[in-house]
Amino acid sequence: MYIHLGGEYVVRQENIIGIFDLENTTVSKNTRDFLNFCEKRKEVINVSYELPKSFILTNQKNLNKVYISQISPTTLSRRLGIKVK
Repeated sequence: MYIHLGGEYVVRQENIIGIFDLENTTVSKNTRDFLNFCEKRKEVINVSYELPKSFILTNQKNLNKVYISQISPTTLSRRLGIKVK
């Protein structure tokens, strides 16, 4: 199954490692450092120029990619059939 991340981007469900709320997770210095590290390695893809709400960590053929999306983590999780508390 594929999930639409926004814009023209879709990924296979089995390649998704995690879906994270950008506002809540970037409070942590570790998360900010991780995203900066990925940015320097050119592993970050902005799927839209709208206000970002989530980031999706994927691994495809042993290559990590971080997609920054304007779609909320709740909506993305529902698309995958995952219940979020």
